[in-house]
Amino acid sequence: MSRKFTGHKLIVATHNAGKVVEIAALLEPLGIETVSASELGLPEPEETGLTFKANAELKALAAATAANLPALADDSGLAVAALDGDPGIYSARWAETDNGRDFGFAMQTVEDQLQARGATTADKRGAFFVAALTLAWPDGHTETFESHFHGTLVWPPRGDNGFGYDPVFLPEGYSQTCGEMEPEQKHAISHRAMAFAQLLPACFEA
Repeated sequence: MSRKFTGHKLIVATHNAGKVVEIAALLEPLGIETVSASELGLPEPEETGLTFKANAELKALAAATAANLPALADDSGLAVAALDGDPGIYSARWAETDNGRDFGFAMQTVEDQLQARGATTADKRGAFFVAALTLAWPDGHTETFESHFHGTLVWPPRGDNGFGYDPVFLPEGYSQTCGEMEPEQKHAISHRAMAFAQLLPACFEA
């Protein structure tokens, strides 16, 4: 039996502005007040986990214990079949440059590696986004849910919406990349939305 969230305020345990917006939008219909870890000045914990689940739990627990409030954390990334699942849990690190985080650089790196492996046709460019969502309480209890969002990678990048690898990710059954979709459409079908669809009845609804 999952533990139910009974409060009115929840930390969104991320410093990623794009994730804050997406998660806040998912929680808005519930009437829950959200505040981000960055707004509270909480430090970003080092992501030492070897799975999305482990890193989501680490981030949620760090925020919940530091602020003494329940916290919701997401750990997500892009797994590319032709790259043996990379960048995976290191998706954000692939964007690190001397001048800060640059996902244009990360997308180019993925494309360069796909080209080096001869993955030039759609059937060789399968990929999926993974999202693990953890709700943590200050006493250390956690509830975690994970979902995958399948598609193929396109090049060049298309669209200025979304964030991260969205402009090169074409979801199965769609003609627009996540970077071309309106936010409402992406929020309805994304890996984060699917994980949230598991979390909602388990932890938020009677």
